[in-house]
Amino acid sequence: MFALALVAVSLGLSNFAASVGIGAGGIGARTRLRVGVIFGAFETGMPLLGLLLGHGLAATLGHAAHWIGAGLLIATGIYAVIQAIRSSLSQRGAAAKRDPDTPAGQRAGRLLITGAALSLDNLAVGFALGTFHVSLVAAAVVIGVVSVAMSLIGLELGHRIGARTGGRGELLGGLVLIGVGAAIAAGLL
Repeated sequence: MFALALVAVSLGLSNFAASVGIGAGGIGARTRLRVGVIFGAFETGMPLLGLLLGHGLAATLGHAAHWIGAGLLIATGIYAVIQAIRSSLSQRGAAAKRDPDTPAGQRAGRLLITGAALSLDNLAVGFALGTFHVSLVAAAVVIGVVSVAMSLIGLELGHRIGARTGGRGELLGGLVLIGVGAAIAAGLL
């Protein structure tokens, strides 16, 4: 359960980072509701899909599933770190081109695309969790609650202090995934 909580937090950090950026553009009650529902649904749905696939494959793979799951978490973490670094570098150039009158990411269509993009790597995380026989109900509740909470916290933080901390959450999320994968590979979790 501890590993599931750590994974849920690391998955939620990408939502947190995106929410900080959205919050910096100005938020209202509708934006809070949209971000919470959309990000929560994607962050919960993708790992659950991967988890369902992982349960079936775990029986077939046997003991190798432990190593495969740990490797997937580490690979996903490395990918998230690379994406955070790329995003940080591209945002530096784009910061001067932003239109201050357009609130970032508040339209439902943009939020759907953002939610889907943020959760694509969660399919691999869910698969990794499935190889460790994590309960589907527990995963749904923990990942969903943590995701929505971190999204709402990110919105508030972004609203109060601006977008300057947005990229750090995604980087930290990737590092946590690498750490969880390494701990699983070492037999600590």
